[in-house]
Amino acid sequence: MSKNSKVLNLKDKISGNEVDLSLCNLTEVPVRELALFPKATVVDLSCNNITSLPPEFCSLTHLVKVDLSKNQLTCLPDDLGSLSNLQHLDLYNNKLTVLPVSFSQLRGLKWLDLKDNPLEPDLAKAAGDCLDEKQCKQCASKVLQHMRALQEEVDHAREKRLLREKELERKREVKQREREAKEKEARKQEKAEEKLKRRKEYNAQMAALAAKEQQKKKNEQKKKKNRQAADKKVVVESGPKPRLSLIGLLFKLLLLVLLGLAGVAAVCRLTDLQKEAMCVPVNFAVDDGLLWAREQEGVVRQLVHNLSSAAKEFLQSSQTSK
Repeated sequence: MSKNSKVLNLKDKISGNEVDLSLCNLTEVPVRELALFPKATVVDLSCNNITSLPPEFCSLTHLVKVDLSKNQLTCLPDDLGSLSNLQHLDLYNNKLTVLPVSFSQLRGLKWLDLKDNPLEPDLAKAAGDCLDEKQCKQCASKVLQHMRALQEEVDHAREKRLLREKELERKREVKQREREAKEKEARKQEKAEEKLKRRKEYNAQMAALAAKEQQKKKNEQKKKKNRQAADKKVVVESGPKPRLSLIGLLFKLLLLVLLGLAGVAAVCRLTDLQKEAMCVPVNFAVDDGLLWAREQEGVVRQLVHNLSSAAKEFLQSSQTSK
């Protein structure tokens, strides 16, 4: 059957604000078609074979009265509380055991029938017998109270769970921060140790260089001293001979001349050559010199006496001044 035919058939089921889909052998709710008729606020789906309501059913917020009695429902959608305008709900003769927690949000619900369902004990006690209009209204009120209590428990449990998860997350964060702090401190310590190690190596290198430099200076000083000593030795051993002064040279020359004359005079007077012609003038000169020396003997003695007196006076004046 096409969608248009479904719409057409649904239109055939509408009377005013009511849609009668009972006894249609339905296995599912035609949610899309019902959504096309927002003015149809009353829906009768009783006496079908519906086993569950789709989640989209909760979008039909225009519904005010819904009859789902005598079906095969085993559960209701979790967001059933979204049907904010729902006032009348008939769930008689189904297979429900529990209601969704969101059921507590149906604040406008005035009438509820839950008899002939295998409800769990607490819910069955809250629902009551639902044998007449009054009991069905009481059922709606008491079930809402019961579901609100469950909602509070669920909210409390969720809050506790959230707090527990938050606490666990906080502890994880604390542990993470502690672990990061330890790792950071370990990295810092490792860097400090590495820096200390590099500094020690640097200091050792500097000390080695300083020692090497000092040893080099010592070696250079030692070499310098050795060179100076060697230079002094060379100077002492092979220094240049002092130049002879002119006076010394003349003195030596005069001495040589005198020695030569003395040698000639000695040869001419003491050898057989004294009678030779070349020795005659030499002998005369020697005789004249000896004569002159005898004549000047007194002068020489007086000169020596004067020199001795002057020396004595000089010595006495030196001792007096001290």
